[in-house]
Amino acid sequence: MAAFCAARGVFRLFSLLRNVDSCSATQIAYARRMLCSSPSDKGDDDIATVQFSDEKVQDILIRITGMDLQKIFRPVKEELKPPTYKLMTDQQLGEARQKAIEEAKLKLKMPPVLPERKPINDILSQDKFLAGMETAKYVFTDITFQTPHRERFVVVREPDGTLRKASWEERERMIQVYFPKPGRKLTPSPIFQEGNLKVVYQQDRHEDLLDLCIAQFEPDSSEYHKVHRLAYEDIDKRAKYELLRSSRHFGSLVWHLVMVRRVDGLLVDMLQRELINEAVSLVTLFHMVHPRSESAKEAGRLEAKGVELLKVYASTESQRGGYIELALQAHQQMLQENAL
Repeated sequence: MAAFCAARGVFRLFSLLRNVDSCSATQIAYARRMLCSSPSDKGDDDIATVQFSDEKVQDILIRITGMDLQKIFRPVKEELKPPTYKLMTDQQLGEARQKAIEEAKLKLKMPPVLPERKPINDILSQDKFLAGMETAKYVFTDITFQTPHRERFVVVREPDGTLRKASWEERERMIQVYFPKPGRKLTPSPIFQEGNLKVVYQQDRHEDLLDLCIAQFEPDSSEYHKVHRLAYEDIDKRAKYELLRSSRHFGSLVWHLVMVRRVDGLLVDMLQRELINEAVSLVTLFHMVHPRSESAKEAGRLEAKGVELLKVYASTESQRGGYIELALQAHQQMLQENAL
């Protein structure tokens, strides 16, 4: 008898789902748009004039990132094998280097930076007559192969009879069940918990952590944003920018520091490493993102470029202007000594 009641309850749930799916094509399309609409749809006041994906921004970030082939193609821990030696002509060596540069550009391709998505709290129906018929939730997933994952219709029937859209976490878990993504687990690794993140930071494995984060979470999820923000803040706090330089994460780090107006530490680090052109590009990007800052206004008025642009930033915007001035003086003194 109990089995019969359970079967009858499941049949009713499926019949209700069929009624939901039998609505007009317009309603389905509207539901999908509502489910998959970007959480960044805000008023015009919240839209930045400069975006991470802009071509000029990407060009600057690529220049700042650098391309250290030794670091990009550093050996991965694996079973030791005898080294392979090849005899090459100068032409073959040049072609091999060019091929390595092209592969390095692919490895340095930056992951997207997207606004954090809004939670899904849409209730489709309240069917009180189904309350108490089951003790577990039922999840119904559209597994059509041609449907993009963001447009899949996933709903949950609660034990109290509520039919609602699945949350982002539920959606991603079900999609991972039917369409497994390499490197992603159904349950996120404990390494992403804040207490364990500190251990990863102490080992200077920020890049490995961010690689795992990209594989596990969607770029607009709250977990993705949290892990990246904490990693960037730790790097900035400890001034260990070199850990991400010449990696696909360095551009995102720079963008984060520019957006929160905390580029002084990175700027000093660049000057100490004699990366003057990169420092100028960093300040240029800062002015693009914050055109109303005192530094941007003064630089525009003086039409400052190069080292003069850095001096303007140091005198009007930086909280560590003294360090920047000293670094610029040391750089100019070194250029004078080399000229002699």
